[in-house]
Order: sequence, then C-alpha cells, then structure tokens
Amino acid sequence: MSAKQRTPSTFQRNALAPGLLGAAVLFTAPLWTNGGLFQVVLFVTAILAAIVAWFAGQARQWWWIPVFVAVLVLWNPVVPFPFTGPVWAAAQPAAAIVFLVAGALIKVRRP
Repeated sequence: MSAKQRTPSTFQRNALAPGLLGAAVLFTAPLWTNGGLFQVVLFVTAILAAIVAWFAGQARQWWWIPVFVAVLVLWNPVVPFPFTGPVWAAAQPAAAIVFLVAGALIKVRRP
C-alpha cells in the first residue's frame, strides 16, 4: 500500500471560522429571542460581520464588504432597529447563508 502524500493548499480561508460561527448564531437566533437574549445575537452577528468584512478586504474581494456592512447595520446592537415579524424571521437564515457562502469563497493565497 502506498501512502498518499497530501499537498498543502495554496489558499487559506480566513473568513471560514467567523462565517461558520455567524451562521450558527443566526440559525439558532429564534431560540435566543424567546429567552430574552437576542441582544447577544445582535452583538455576535455585528462583530462577526465586521471580521468577515475585514478578511474580505484583505483578500481584495471588495464586493463582500457592502454586504457585511449592511449586515452590521441591520444587526446593530447599539441602536437596534425594532424589526419583528416574518420578514425579520426570514432575514436570520438568509444572513446565515450569506455568512456560509462568504466564509467558503473568501480566500487569500498563502505566502
């Protein structure tokens, strides 16, 4: 049996971990709203959106920055918007999918 040698990738995905964390928080957001801890969801989502936007800038994938600035503004914990209802409930998983896609696509070449 010959052992397959694994060659390291020439890219690294810095936004993958914050993208996965942001998606996990947003997919579980309905559980947090009933417990009164939705402020935590707002803080975590806003912070992770800023981190992913930063990594997008480092990777020179500028088109992601306005998307995550919009997420940062909509999930703003300092002056939150009084969103409720089905549109806000649908925005949570939609933003989670955006986090997942960005985490998978934002990559930078290894030095």
